[in-house]
Amino acid sequence: MRPQSPSQDPAVRGTILVMPDLPDIEVLALAKRWVTRDQTVPALEGISLTVAPREFLTVLGPSGCGKSTLLSIIGGLIPPDAGEVRVTGRRSAGPDPRKVAMVFQDPGLFPWRTALENVEFGLELQGVPAARRREIARGLLEPVGLRGFENRYPRELSGGMKQRVAIARALALDSPILLMDEPFGALDEQTRLLMGEWLLGIWAKTRKTVVFVTHSLQEAIMLSQRIVVMTSRPGRIKASFEVALPMPRDLNGPEATALRAALWAEIRDESLRALESGL
Repeated sequence: MRPQSPSQDPAVRGTILVMPDLPDIEVLALAKRWVTRDQTVPALEGISLTVAPREFLTVLGPSGCGKSTLLSIIGGLIPPDAGEVRVTGRRSAGPDPRKVAMVFQDPGLFPWRTALENVEFGLELQGVPAARRREIARGLLEPVGLRGFENRYPRELSGGMKQRVAIARALALDSPILLMDEPFGALDEQTRLLMGEWLLGIWAKTRKTVVFVTHSLQEAIMLSQRIVVMTSRPGRIKASFEVALPMPRDLNGPEATALRAALWAEIRDESLRALESGL
């Protein structure tokens, strides 16, 4: 006679079964092709990936490998040609700011709106009353270091300040998942490092699930719990690295140096292939 599991045995009472968390994001056999006037360009092929709740995942890969395309599909901005994306267990059928917020390399601020009004924008679209959205926006601008700049227009802000307004706008939606497409790519190196430190502080407080796209190995090592490397076009997942280094990270220490070398070994051939093929 086979023994019964606790959930099957009527004699067992009060047993609590601890189930593992379902992934926040599931990418299943994803493919995408772009059709131009004279050819079809494969962007992604056979991408499968899961992202756990509250995980900070970074996607690395050569230029043109489809990183931004992958992020846009996860965010529901463009449809895949094959495969599917599931967000918190449900198939994605388009943008859903209740679940997913996005931040891009270009802050995309409205020049005629102040910093405060830009942060309010998504809440305004959702029909949140004016007093409440103003309260939420003010509450976000202070922790991102912009107290006193609420009434400044984008032209009066530095690049790092604009990006913090864009991130505050995304955080205002209170979505559990945050997708970030090279948000610091246009900044100088010093500002980029400071913004990375700031983002880690925000992530530690909010514990959102983050998928972060970058070209920078240094940035990936500094921020991530896990790093996936993509091939040259058509983009596939080539390798995955767990990053178990303690925070704050010594980017010049032996562990970070070894990880950087391993990441470069994976990316170098793909970058050369992309250059040689003119991608």
